Amino acid sequence: MQEKLRIAVQKSGRLSEDSLKLLKECGIGVPNGNNQLKINAENFDAEILFLRDDDIPEYVQDGVADIGFVGENVVLEKNKTADIVERLGYGKCRLSIALPKTRKKRTVKDLDGMKIATSYPFILNKWLKQNRLKADIHVISGSVEIAPRIGLADAICDLVSSGSTLFSNELYEFETILKSEAVLISGKKLSPKRRALLEKLLFRIRSVKKAKYNKYVMLNAPNKSIGKICSYLPGINSPTIVPLAKKDWSSVHSVISESDFWNVIENLKAAGAEGILIIPIEKMID
Repeated sequence: MQEKLRIAVQKSGRLSEDSLKLLKECGIGVPNGNNQLKINAENFDAEILFLRDDDIPEYVQDGVADIGFVGENVVLEKNKTADIVERLGYGKCRLSIALPKTRKKRTVKDLDGMKIATSYPFILNKWLKQNRLKADIHVISGSVEIAPRIGLADAICDLVSSGSTLFSNELYEFETILKSEAVLISGKKLSPKRRALLEKLLFRIRSVKKAKYNKYVMLNAPNKSIGKICSYLPGINSPTIVPLAKKDWSSVHSVISESDFWNVIENLKAAGAEGILIIPIEKMID
């Protein structure tokens, strides 16, 4: 029987949608499984396992799945034996300690001796020890934010993205103890065949990620300005310069980083560039 890479994906939720989208961008089809827990992928030697996010680290550790798409916060909380092989850049959030608006604190030392409700006792306890603090941790599986209002805890430690849930429960974010995003984890005992499939998948994922963080730029410029313009456009190796039918003018093609986008565009305009065209990149392979 041909070996396939067993990929664990959260069976529902935003992280599941983004992970399946990434697989699609990597050329891997995931058919609509009609709520099946395991389906074969298309165009790649893989099968997709749809699991609860909390279970994915253990399934990868035990070898039931070879790799898994999961939140970094889940990986650290479950403390299983698995390697983070790629940070994926989506599903970003933070694990923070929040306090009632009526309870103003100045430093983390003010948390000493408090009762803190959380769904992440392992991460919280580790952070408390690192900061030489002691607290009474109350483990709650859901609706953590209500704990201070019902007198169960003085504070909470929970995931925060927009902060709207904290606001609606009259809480404020006091201290961030972990920044998290979606990651790809791998078991430690993959067969050579499955290890090769993982490397193939990582190559595709990195190409997709790199494309998202860069833009393709085309512009026209007088030849006398080409030198200065090229100094702003390093590209992958160097800009491509193509002579135009218009005398003493050329077209310049290159790639610019998303983070430098506006500064670069402003510099190009100032250097004499015209007709600047910016194009998204679907894949980018070195």
